[in-house]
Amino acid sequence: KNVKGIVMDKERKLNRLKNYDYSKPGIYYITICVHSGLRWKNIFGKIQNGKMILNEYGEILKHVWQNLPNHYHNCSLDEFIIMPDHFHGIVTIVKDNNITCGNVGNGFKPFRIGLKQLSTGKSFQMHKNHGLPEIIRGFKTFSSRGINEKNNGEKFHWQKSYYDHIIRNNDSLIRIRKYIINNPVNWKRKNTE
Repeated sequence: KNVKGIVMDKERKLNRLKNYDYSKPGIYYITICVHSGLRWKNIFGKIQNGKMILNEYGEILKHVWQNLPNHYHNCSLDEFIIMPDHFHGIVTIVKDNNITCGNVGNGFKPFRIGLKQLSTGKSFQMHKNHGLPEIIRGFKTFSSRGINEKNNGEKFHWQKSYYDHIIRNNDSLIRIRKYIINNPVNWKRKNTE
């Protein structure tokens, strides 16, 4: 409700940087949390002795993350960590007009955007360079589907959006990598205070 007591439509929280093109090449740090109703349930595993021990759902998540470059050919992956109820990762998006294949798979179809003529006279189909929102949407969709195929109880789903940070220099990249690596060690301290 707003201040006058009128019921307002729930608006999706906009975490993205206004007027920024998230399909352009760059390095992005992302954090995705499970739906609030599933928080604190150790969905992906648990922390033991400062290390994350993945369960079956955590392994599904790891496989989906590591497989993203096979579906989105203009992305590469850097450091990541799967935590009990959230995920941190670094995605690099590169612009590649020489992509020769693009099977997104699992019901997703590649985007064909025309033919590119090579100097040899051969041509091949080009595919869309995917933006960060599209890659994260795929990650969330593929992982939710995989987890729900194994899940006999409460349906798994992520919270609606995700947090992103554009990494603009090497110092920031090093700091974020360190934060990701140390996240399991800091988890107990953070959650016992």
